Amino acid sequence: MKYYIIAGEASGDLHGSNLMKALQKQDRNAEFRFWGGDLMQAVGGTLVKHYKERQFMGFAEVVLNLRKILGLIKHCKTDISSFNPDVIICIDNSGFNLRIAKWAKEQGYKTHYYISPQVWASRAGRVEKIKRDVDAMYVILPFEKEFYDTYNYDVNFVGHPLIDAISDRVQVDETTFREEHHLSKKPIIALLPGSRKQEITKMLGVMLSLVNDFSEYQFVIAGAPSQDYSFYKTFIKQDNVAFISNKTYDLLSVSTAALVTSGTATLETALFKVPQVVCYKANAISYQIAKRIITLKYISLVNLIMDREVVTELIQGDLNKKRLKKELSKILDEDQRIKFFIDYYDLEKKLGGKGASENAARLIYQSIQDRQTQ
Repeated sequence: MKYYIIAGEASGDLHGSNLMKALQKQDRNAEFRFWGGDLMQAVGGTLVKHYKERQFMGFAEVVLNLRKILGLIKHCKTDISSFNPDVIICIDNSGFNLRIAKWAKEQGYKTHYYISPQVWASRAGRVEKIKRDVDAMYVILPFEKEFYDTYNYDVNFVGHPLIDAISDRVQVDETTFREEHHLSKKPIIALLPGSRKQEITKMLGVMLSLVNDFSEYQFVIAGAPSQDYSFYKTFIKQDNVAFISNKTYDLLSVSTAALVTSGTATLETALFKVPQVVCYKANAISYQIAKRIITLKYISLVNLIMDREVVTELIQGDLNKKRLKKELSKILDEDQRIKFFIDYYDLEKKLGGKGASENAARLIYQSIQDRQTQ
């Protein structure tokens, strides 16, 4: 079969690559054409556009780059028409993908969506458009199925793909890891400032402001594959800071604590059982708009899934050196750490077991087979 897959950022590239591997098990002759990244490209097929070419964070940034975004959408539609796939699979990235899904449905293509847009967070009215434009939805958070049920839209809960990604990784030897990256023997505090330049610019400086106050620890920046070291270097003013690119999971596996930009990374950190403080600071205009349309009590996936505050969230003005120092000191306390571990194990149970990619791939392939036999 011919599969056209559209992912828009580093996490989508990861989940897209695992979905492609799972589809290959179902369909040995699977032919892929996709928008994604290096991980998807390593599986095979044709990469149309790398996600690095279309990373825009927040409302203001989208408006400023609107002409480029519209050009990319037009190019995607033309490319789909040329490829003529058996199915189009959208992965998250709602701003781009919901526009493609609407057009694709009108053209008669079968549209599937893996990892739902966060319509439960804001603009819930989009559900009606999703029901109209998406033939099958595969959700990865347990509360999402209940949410869609209230709109009479039957979706498939397949489990969370991070469980697979983390479980299947090769275990790192801490001594070797430290030696390879020239790290000291001090306990590690991991800094995960995000993957987009806008995020890193807002977050990393505040995170690094704590380095001299915690001299008994080694601070290590988790570099995103989408950014070069030269960009991060402009923020590093202290000696007790290391930088490791594209090895976030290895870093988390040996870390004592973490300061994490809100997003998928908060859940990844929790699954590695690392105590964390969640950080978020956006463009002022984007934040004011978001505050008026987002209806959630929390911004981190950890707290949303648990429906209570497990990790502290420092948002916008609260993300400052004084507050961050206070919260980091808390999570380094042994009693607090034990509480984190208990909560994290409960979180993992809620997410279900392994097999999200395989579950989604099986359902996608079966839907194509059923359609062809009708």
